[in-house]
Amino acid sequence: MAGAAIVRRLEREPCELITVGRDRVDLRRQSEVEDWMAEAKPDLVFVAAATVGGILANSTRPAEFLYDNLAIETNIIHGAHRTGAKKLVFLGSSCIYPRLAEQPMREDSLLTGPLEPTNEWYAIAKIAGIKLCQAYRRQYGCDFISAMPTNLYGLNDNFDLQGGHVAAALLAKIHRAKVEGQPFVELWGTGAPKREFLFADDLADGLLFLARHYSDEPHVNVGTGTEVSIRELAELIRDVVGYEGEFRFDTSKPDGSPRKLMDVSRMTEMGWTAPTALREGFATTYRWFLENVDRGTLRGL
Repeated sequence: MAGAAIVRRLEREPCELITVGRDRVDLRRQSEVEDWMAEAKPDLVFVAAATVGGILANSTRPAEFLYDNLAIETNIIHGAHRTGAKKLVFLGSSCIYPRLAEQPMREDSLLTGPLEPTNEWYAIAKIAGIKLCQAYRRQYGCDFISAMPTNLYGLNDNFDLQGGHVAAALLAKIHRAKVEGQPFVELWGTGAPKREFLFADDLADGLLFLARHYSDEPHVNVGTGTEVSIRELAELIRDVVGYEGEFRFDTSKPDGSPRKLMDVSRMTEMGWTAPTALREGFATTYRWFLENVDRGTLRGL
């Protein structure tokens, strides 16, 4: 999702866009990554690749989440150094912050408290990526920066009901309930936790802005600075989808962090804000979703 959005954004720029498919390069294999990067010699690198998922995926595949993400980021960052990339932008995640971090979460709250247990494996890998960029900057003078996106949604998301993030899973589940005429949708947790959501195409624009205007060691939050509860998000998606049933919350399932709102004042002060309203973004996402459902390309539905 994030990578595809970055590609769409870069296609509007006067640059040569360099990509490679996973059928040719396994980003977890150092030799394959370094060989390809030596051949391609990119000037600007966006590290959007990752093994990702929601609470269930994080909880049941901890080794995969930790190993895959450590290997991917290590290989790409080191490869960018070896091949002389002029700039690298690494994507972290808001889950790097402590579970009970002061809200909204400032960049300097990193490593000030325990992580959320339901996604600590992914968080640890992403923290390592941030520190790796900082280390290469300090030791080798590499212009490697890190951006911390909030929860994303948008085109090309993973709508798998078992492995997807909350926004995509909600949309897929509510759509299925509408199609099948189900009277209610059961959702995990209480619906009370609050989350911030950013349209993936807005993230891509923000990342290009940082690539052009930012060069320093501290990571930078990229988000909207606004939040909604999971219940409110479900109700918004219900309106967008046109579903008329009700929600039932399974309180025996975990909520995750109670709040995850990011302080985006640094981005705002630099001159960038996310342009897409939440309802507009989900309406665009649902139109894309319907086109892909018709082609039978989505899993888990």
